Amino acid sequence: MTDDRIDPITLEVLRNQFESVAEEMGQTLIRGAYSPNIKERRDCSTALFDAEGRMIAQAEHIPVHLGAMPQSVDAVTEYDPEPGDVFVLNDPFRGGTHLPDVTMVSPLAPDGEIVGYAVSRAHHADVGGMTPGSMPAGAREIYQEGLRIPPTRLVEGGEIREDVRSLVLANVRNPSERKADLQAQLAANERAEVRLASLFDEHGRETVLDGFDAVIGYSHERIVREIEALPDGTYEATDVLEGDGLTNEDVEIAVTVTVDGNAVDVDFAGTADQLDGNLNAPLAVATSAVYFVVRCVTDPEIPPNHGCYEPVTVKAPTGSLLNPEPPAAVVGGNVETSQRVTDVVFTALAGAAPDRVPAQGQGTMNNLTIGARDSSFTYYETIGGGFGARAGKDGMDGVQVGMTNTLNTPIESLETEYPLRVERYALRPNSGGRGQFRGGLGLERTVTVDRDATVSLLTERRRHAPRGVGGGEDATPGANLIDGEPVAAKTTVDVEAGTTVTVRTPGGGGHGDPADRDDEAREADRDDEKRTETGDER
Repeated sequence: MTDDRIDPITLEVLRNQFESVAEEMGQTLIRGAYSPNIKERRDCSTALFDAEGRMIAQAEHIPVHLGAMPQSVDAVTEYDPEPGDVFVLNDPFRGGTHLPDVTMVSPLAPDGEIVGYAVSRAHHADVGGMTPGSMPAGAREIYQEGLRIPPTRLVEGGEIREDVRSLVLANVRNPSERKADLQAQLAANERAEVRLASLFDEHGRETVLDGFDAVIGYSHERIVREIEALPDGTYEATDVLEGDGLTNEDVEIAVTVTVDGNAVDVDFAGTADQLDGNLNAPLAVATSAVYFVVRCVTDPEIPPNHGCYEPVTVKAPTGSLLNPEPPAAVVGGNVETSQRVTDVVFTALAGAAPDRVPAQGQGTMNNLTIGARDSSFTYYETIGGGFGARAGKDGMDGVQVGMTNTLNTPIESLETEYPLRVERYALRPNSGGRGQFRGGLGLERTVTVDRDATVSLLTERRRHAPRGVGGGEDATPGANLIDGEPVAAKTTVDVEAGTTVTVRTPGGGGHGDPADRDDEAREADRDDEKRTETGDER
């Protein structure tokens, strides 16, 4: 219930101010970061929590980061945090997602008593492990993926613990870049306490803390009404991943979604056992994907906080792909398996809200990592593709889909920062599925590596095309090439200077019968060269 101690106008003011705290944290992190992956691509997320570990507000950043953040706060509170402390962690089995995502959790105590937590999470371009970039395709256990950090005090009583920072920096490539990015995260968390203190001065301590309860209650009331509007029932779906990096055998994800009154229960019983490869996803990652889909299918405008997640329960069998036990390798689970979880839950909920579920988007983050073993550079990027067509609207072209929400690395920045040259960066004509509404187009990005390096690719939808709905056609799958020769969807290979790496990303599925497409829309597609006369991809 909405807290009656806060009138509606004050509630709306406080809600926006809480969100501005999270947004300012994000801006501080982005502006202070050194690596292009954070300062250019914005592969980071920030959020504000209350003293009970409930999310109050988040910045509009990365869904897979944000939905898993409550587990990070829960993990830190077990260590009796004190004002002036900052905890760092990345352990997927202790509140993290995958090792490159380094999380900082800071108690907020503007008046000496802990009233909340600031949380920042950023994908660091390297955290050690068997390959530059810490995204190896063939990892069999988490120890091969990089440095694993349980919740650890990086700052104690306001002072950085140099022993902890030195330990971290001794186990990563490009330590000066990592040090700068860690400092940017610290600055972001410090900004949250400054802003919260200003809110105490503006509104009074008790009003702000009452506001925490009020915004959670507001979101809860709205999501409950949306869920109650869905037809009660049990909805099932399955989908597959294209191997785990060690084999090419399909890996099944199964889900049963039960809508009962004002609650949604999501059960992944029937999903494959945990894998030898690295597509295992901690339950927190699967939970993030579920939260994202439920918000999309209900009302995306509901303020995202603890209140709108409270009516949703998620479970998966222990020891399964979506709830693995250590020392399972997990680096691909955060980026690729999360996308398939999104797809399969959308497919299930199409039975409850068919007009709100789009055709499948590209269903992959197209992870490309290129780095030198001498630590001279590490480049990491996820590459956009096609968004699925929707009822009444074409899909978007060349965008990030599902559980990621980053920008690309501008060519000028990429070529300035790294020994790389972009030879081609363009939309893929005809890659979107035909339909009354066309699926979005995938992209093609070709990069020449000017120095001996290691290339790692973690990608999906190379065999199984994103599906259309309502009579719409499937999209074109993606493809990976090295010097023009096809390579596996998941591969790590050493290359010589002068090698070209091409990533062709999938399109999005079409929506509705292609025969019903408007003639003007067909003509516009031809004029814009989004479709050719033959329909064959160029």
